[in-house]
Amino acid sequence: MTATATTLVTGATGTTGSRTVRRMLAAGHRVRAASRRATALPGTDPVRFDWYEPGTFGDALAGTDRVYLVPPVGEPDPASVMLPFLRRARAAGVRRAVLLGSSAVPVGGPAVGRVHQALPGLFDEWAVLRPSWFMQNFTGGHLHARSIREDGVIRTAAGSGRVGFVDADDIAAVAVHALTDDRAPDGDLVLTGPEALSYDDAAAIVGEVIGRPVVHRHLTYDGFRDHLAAGMPLGFAELLAGLDRAIAGGAEDRTTDTVRRLTGRSPHGFRQVVERELTRGR
Repeated sequence: MTATATTLVTGATGTTGSRTVRRMLAAGHRVRAASRRATALPGTDPVRFDWYEPGTFGDALAGTDRVYLVPPVGEPDPASVMLPFLRRARAAGVRRAVLLGSSAVPVGGPAVGRVHQALPGLFDEWAVLRPSWFMQNFTGGHLHARSIREDGVIRTAAGSGRVGFVDADDIAAVAVHALTDDRAPDGDLVLTGPEALSYDDAAAIVGEVIGRPVVHRHLTYDGFRDHLAAGMPLGFAELLAGLDRAIAGGAEDRTTDTVRRLTGRSPHGFRQVVERELTRGR
């Protein structure tokens, strides 16, 4: 990546976007930080960007060489929203695109899987990051983190299925490599932590770290869908409940060496991240 290249980071104030921005700046790269409010992030060129407002696309793309793509949150059909922007990006001269996908959604699959499918035909250089579930779901503003704080409960339809939970910091570290290495991955990268844990395991670890009991409440698909639908569109609730049902069937019971292979270090462990984020400031 040349010194004059500019990377557009969408979702620049979000979980992976903010971490990617910080790492890009620390490595000396120029970053255009895109968010709906054009939030001023130190060291960046802030720009207003909204997936649902094509009028914001031009300024965001001006002079941009590559983009980090975070799909719109809660959108059950991100391809319908993202593809017009991606075509505009290609026409504007963007050479490399790195998409935040999901380990649960393969190329051509539902939701972001359709964006994944389109990417190689749009850009000469590309990558799709397919992380497992974020460790930060238990520590930040996610539904699980809120229910832990409020009720000491984690509710899922995942049963005893295991997940290779991954640290968002590790996702960002891989994103920077995918965006800036001389050779783009030109493929998909499944990202996990070092071990696969059940939600029962995760609840026990979080409880030990915060010093009070946390339990995992096993819900049915219907029960979890209805629980989620109280705070989001039904279609998205159905999608998430379906992913939990796949976890219960073993779909996410795996680990990969991708973080180590691209960054040269081991991925962070679940207890390490929970302690780092839930004991900070104590």
